[in-house]
Amino acid sequence: MRKKVTVAHSPDADDIFMYMAVKFGWLGQDFDFENTALDIQSLNEKALENLYDVSAISFALYPLIADEYALLRTAVSFGEGYGPKLIKKKDKILKKNFKVALSGAHTTNALLFKMRYKEARIVYKNFLDIEKAVLEGEVDAGVLIHESILEFDESLCVEAEIWDIWLDFVKEDLPLPLGGMALRRSLPLSDAIKIEKILTKAVDVAHNNRFILSKMLMQRKMIRVDEQKLDLYLNLYANKNSISMSELQLKAVNKLFELGFKAGFYEKAIDVKDYLIPLEYEEARNS
Repeated sequence: MRKKVTVAHSPDADDIFMYMAVKFGWLGQDFDFENTALDIQSLNEKALENLYDVSAISFALYPLIADEYALLRTAVSFGEGYGPKLIKKKDKILKKNFKVALSGAHTTNALLFKMRYKEARIVYKNFLDIEKAVLEGEVDAGVLIHESILEFDESLCVEAEIWDIWLDFVKEDLPLPLGGMALRRSLPLSDAIKIEKILTKAVDVAHNNRFILSKMLMQRKMIRVDEQKLDLYLNLYANKNSISMSELQLKAVNKLFELGFKAGFYEKAIDVKDYLIPLEYEEARNS
């Protein structure tokens, strides 16, 4: 009997795309994967509750769950010259204490936003409701994420790019760490290694069979955007750099953790390499 592994991911196009090779049974894996789709705020909250075996998370959340979860190298989303956008009505002048809608308290964009706009009044909403809240005047501004960054009402404009705020803080050209995956530490190490390898293969297969998989997702109405926007979105957030984190990406994640620690969001500074699954264990055991 195969072991059950619970996997939580967001309903946005990149997470669905990267996970579906597992869901469609293309990999012949040794586990029964049971998936749940939740918005990023809910995913982060459930990770704090240690609810799922594997979960998509915001990178900015990770130091808060590092004792319970290891960080996976795969199924990652980084911004490289782009990312979440702070939007407002075109005729709106933002005061220092402007009211803003964010998608979650522990997202990367929320961390960077709080560091830059220290007097802003924050409310949290599902990311699908943020544009509407700005249009209806419920808030003065909002940070758009996921597919929402691709197109929004013509009466709105971009006040600031989270990418630019990130560069201002890091002072070097590093990719912006947005979404990652974490795996519960209570799983046996041998299982953890296998699961990471399966998920890494899933992302690799998805990337190399992108046209076929995209068509399948569109036919099953699993994606909120049209085919053209899906292609653009996957170019941004589910690409060859999503398969396994590079040294540059790991450096960027460490920089995010460092910024958060210095700003008082984390109790301790951590080095991401100390919190990855030790894949070398399997090689040593089989040698």
